[in-house]
Formats: sequence, C-alpha cells, structure tokens
Amino acid sequence: MVAPETTAPAHDESAVARNYNPLPVVIAEASGAWMTDVEGNRYLDCLAGYSALNFGHGHPALLGAAREQLERLTLTSRAFNNDRLGPFCRDLAALAGKDLVLPMNTGAEAVETALKVARKWGYAVKGIPADQAGIVVAQDNFHGRTTTIVGFSNDSGARDGFGPFTPGFRAVPHGDLAALEAAIDEHTAAVLIEPIQGEAGVKLPPAGYLRQVRELCTRSNVLFVADEIQSGLGRTGATFACDHEEVVPDMYVLGKALGGGIVPVSAVVADHDVLDVIQPGNHGSTFGGNPLAAAVGHAVVGLLETGEYQDRARALGERLNAELQELVGSGVSEARVRGLWAGVDIDPGLMTGREACEKLAARGVLAKDTHGSTVRLSPPLTIEERDLAWMLDQFRAVVNGA
Repeated sequence: MVAPETTAPAHDESAVARNYNPLPVVIAEASGAWMTDVEGNRYLDCLAGYSALNFGHGHPALLGAAREQLERLTLTSRAFNNDRLGPFCRDLAALAGKDLVLPMNTGAEAVETALKVARKWGYAVKGIPADQAGIVVAQDNFHGRTTTIVGFSNDSGARDGFGPFTPGFRAVPHGDLAALEAAIDEHTAAVLIEPIQGEAGVKLPPAGYLRQVRELCTRSNVLFVADEIQSGLGRTGATFACDHEEVVPDMYVLGKALGGGIVPVSAVVADHDVLDVIQPGNHGSTFGGNPLAAAVGHAVVGLLETGEYQDRARALGERLNAELQELVGSGVSEARVRGLWAGVDIDPGLMTGREACEKLAARGVLAKDTHGSTVRLSPPLTIEERDLAWMLDQFRAVVNGA
C-alpha cells in the first residue's frame, strides 16, 4: 500500500501533544557541541539535553559502540542473559565504588526503583512495620514526572490535577539540616535528595551539608539516596556531585548521560546490603539492561574512567564561574556554578528567563529557562574553550541589552 502524499513540511508538529513549550528552533543535525536547524542555522548547544549529552552529539566512541552492537544484538529481555550486561554493571559499580547495579531505562524509572528498594530495605532490614516506611525528600525537588514522584513535588505545574498521590513522603527545605533531622523518625527508610537541585535552578547546598546528611543518615539507620541523574557522570567537575564533599551515599540514582545521548539508560547503584533485598519477581523492565543500552553505557563508563572529562568540566567551569560572577549586579541577580553547570538568575526588571533564552537563540546559543527568571547553562563537557568564551560573550551582550 502506497502512503498518501502530504504537503505538510517535514518538521510539522501539529500532531505533537503540547507537554513542552520549546523554543522555536527545529534541529536537524548535530555534532560535538553544535546543532544545525532545518534552515541551516548553527547553534551552540548549552543545554546538552539536560546533561544527557555530557559527551556531546555523536561522540565517536559512543557511536562506535552503538553501531557495533546494532549489528549483533539489541534486545533479549531479562528472561535471558546477554553478554554486554555483566561487563557494563561490573565497571559502573567499580566507578561508583559499589557492588551492584540495577539497570533501568529512564531517570524517573531509576528513581521509582530506588523508592521501591528503600521501602523493601526498610521492612526487610530495618524492621519498619508493614506499609509504614517513610521517605524524606527536599522541597523544590525534581526527580521525574510519574504520579508517585509529582505527589511529593511542590511544583504546582507538575503536581496539580494528577492526584490522588502516594502517601509516605515528607518534604523539608533543601539544605536545612535541622528540618531534615526533625522529619526523620523510627519509620523513616530513606532520605532522597539531589546533591545539586537542577530543575530548581542549579541550587547548590550549603558547604558541608552533604557530609552532615551522610552522618545523620548513618546515625539514624536511614538510607542516603543521591539522585545524580543530572549532577552525576562528570557534569560538576567530579564523577559525582557527592564527591565534592567526599561523601558516598547508600544509593546512587543515575541516568541521562549514562546513555550517551543515544539511548535511554538509567541505573540504581548500591552495595549488597541494600540491593540484595530485591529478588526475582520484585522488580523488572523489558528493556532495562538491554544489550544496546549496556554497550553504550559501558562505553560511557570507559570515558569517565580516564578522569579527562571530569577535569575538563572543572577547569572550564572555573572560567564559566569567574565570568558569570562579573555579571552579578549588571543584569544578573545571582549565578550558581559547579563545573560546567550554571543557574543564572536574570534581573526580573530586565527580562524573564524565557526572553533571555529567546535572545540567546537569536545569537546562536541554545539554553533553557526555569522558574521564571533563571537560565540554565550546561554545555557538553567536550565544548571547546573558544566556544565557551563565545557563548559568554553572547550571554553578556544579552544581559547588557545589546
């Protein structure tokens, strides 16, 4: 049967549900840190897929791993073993200094997995009475958009209209140790936090906070679960954001960059004393741990093992921070930077974050706003220093009204 002809342009999006409000740019190609739209205009990617593209578009090592695996085997389901899953999990566990990896697909799936593991641990190990396990989270969090997760969000756009919600969560201000300690009781199984809150605007914790959380969780016999889906895998100038305070959580929740911008790959990484509570039949995913995902994820781990990308993010992040701080008081209210990740609050009297991103796009820089006045910057860790300098020039021009 021959498909009917259509006069609609190739980039017609009239049939796409409006769950996003993207900038009016239609990307057709990309390489490294640069993207090209359907009209041939080039843009510097300073969002990197919310950190899913830490290694840029089309990294040769990642594409090579994907191409090779595509010719061999893509999916078996977990009903059978595949030859790529074991090496991937072994090396990711080693990178994190843990014993085991439970692979999934998306970041939200990994968070849901961590919640299930924490509750099961609470019952099986801590001895919490049935159906009473509690989890403490941070206000202004972003862990995904499933109904369980938005149920403990205080973002009305994500939450309103989707109830009723799953009980068992308490939210406290991010960075407030006293509030966290007060929220923990004998039924608390875990504390789930982002070491750096990404969607909230790259909100950094107070110095020493993560170490204090680690000490509190250990003292209270509570699991410390670190959602490093955006902050992990090199973005902040370290393998994990927790590394900046030499803190090791009980569970890492990983995603985004783990798939190299090619396929969705996520994982929960922990030791035997935590992940052994999950037994066959308790949890699973048809695509979780598939051979293609494992091959790409293994290649990502290989890139991180050298430390090159962590060092690059740290060094370039110093320049990013220095130049953004110079803009504070001149169109910028505050700039929060850790590695190649920045949340820049635009003076609301000047323009909104969305307007700033539209002006940046007109200058060839693609970034994304959040919470009204904040612009997030997270270019690929492969960005050239000259391109970073050019981006900063464009940002400076926008906030200076040029």
